[in-house]
Amino acid sequence: MRNSANIADLVKVQPGFIGFIFHESSPRNVDEILGIEIPNKINKVGVFVNKQQDFIIQKTNDYNLDYIQLHGNETSQFCKELKQKNYKIIKAFNIYQEFDFDKLKGYEPSCDYFLFDAFGENAGGNGIIFNWDLLQNYVGQTPFLLSGGIDSSMAATIKNINHQNLVGVDINSKFEIEPGLKNIEKIKTFKNELQS
Repeated sequence: MRNSANIADLVKVQPGFIGFIFHESSPRNVDEILGIEIPNKINKVGVFVNKQQDFIIQKTNDYNLDYIQLHGNETSQFCKELKQKNYKIIKAFNIYQEFDFDKLKGYEPSCDYFLFDAFGENAGGNGIIFNWDLLQNYVGQTPFLLSGGIDSSMAATIKNINHQNLVGVDINSKFEIEPGLKNIEKIKTFKNELQS
């Protein structure tokens, strides 16, 4: 998100996380410091794609981010180095039919959450879903967020996913009026349906 008034409206819905994308080719890229106070109980997440550590750390400090979400080809060693600097890490993976969940083992010690997204043309925000049956192939211990093309009609289906490590959903393009501007009422209704 990047619109201060839109963020203020979303804060009232009390999501667990609010994301800020720091990726120049994204239509949602944040390029200035936002003048909005976000309560401590809402986690601020910076989304980065194949950025150098110095860039990530600078943005994390400038925006007082709670989590760093890595959405590129970052290695487990890269995550480990950031974790050793006491940053909280969410590592995104694009899931497809032949995805090898065993490769996540090297990331588990350094990641607070995984994010399972669809495999698409862009690093994220493709608006497409993957086959959620593949989640049963994940037997690791790191909790994960479900992402990729989630829309307001999917609450009941998501609630029926039986996986002990699914702890939340990451919504984006299907809840937007335009890139970076969220439909607050749609988010509020979806959240209520998920929690009912």
